[in-house]
Amino acid sequence: MGRVLVLAGSDSGGGAGIQADIKTITALGGYAATAITAVTVQNTLGVTGVHPIPLEVIEAQARAVLDDIGADAFKTGMLGDVGVVEIVARVLASAPQIPAVVDPVMIAKGGASLLAEQAIDAVKSLMIPRAALLTPNAPEASALTGLPVETIDDQRRAGEALLALGAKAVLMKGGHVANKSEKGIERVVDLLITPQGETSFEGERIDTRHTHGTGCTLASAIAAGLSQGLPLTDAVARAWNYVHEAMLRAPGLGKGHGPLDHAWPVR
Repeated sequence: MGRVLVLAGSDSGGGAGIQADIKTITALGGYAATAITAVTVQNTLGVTGVHPIPLEVIEAQARAVLDDIGADAFKTGMLGDVGVVEIVARVLASAPQIPAVVDPVMIAKGGASLLAEQAIDAVKSLMIPRAALLTPNAPEASALTGLPVETIDDQRRAGEALLALGAKAVLMKGGHVANKSEKGIERVVDLLITPQGETSFEGERIDTRHTHGTGCTLASAIAAGLSQGLPLTDAVARAWNYVHEAMLRAPGLGKGHGPLDHAWPVR
């Protein structure tokens, strides 16, 4: 089955965050448990409120799960501020044998900040070295490295810089990077960068506004694969295909950035 402990924020709209994580892990045959870091007030139009969970409660949730149910993989999402980063890093450090997929969530799809500026250094020093896989998009990678990320070569450079900060592997997501094929077709290229080399995952860009929660969904799908014993490249490949199909089958909900169809494998 594979047990994944997710440490992330809640999305009242259900398209991202803990809700997307649970749907994704379940759809891929895993078991999802959670330690909620914050409650957000949001829908497809944006985030209108963020309410942090007390630090001791975040840690207590995680300890309760680990002490009883256990976990085969961690997935982290929205952390919010320095205190939460420190608590979550401490949980991960207490179980170094469990691989962690770290999604460095910084900005919501609608533009709201989900990570305090002063917490970026804490993510770099405490979370990245504990990441079996780091999954930044271009703006997040740029914020973490100080490097521009506007081309595929930029993705490579930033990925190498993040490996140098201690990540075991980096999936450089290319959704924000302009890229056209020789025939002028818009492409999205994600690069899985490890000390052993590089694997690319690419496909034609889907013209849709229904992209809410794609980052959360991809990271959770990978964590599900790792929890089930898949090699990293295979876990990323399965997750990439799962998200691609979930975007194609998006139900069209909401007036803004709509959610994906997380349950498509069930149907």
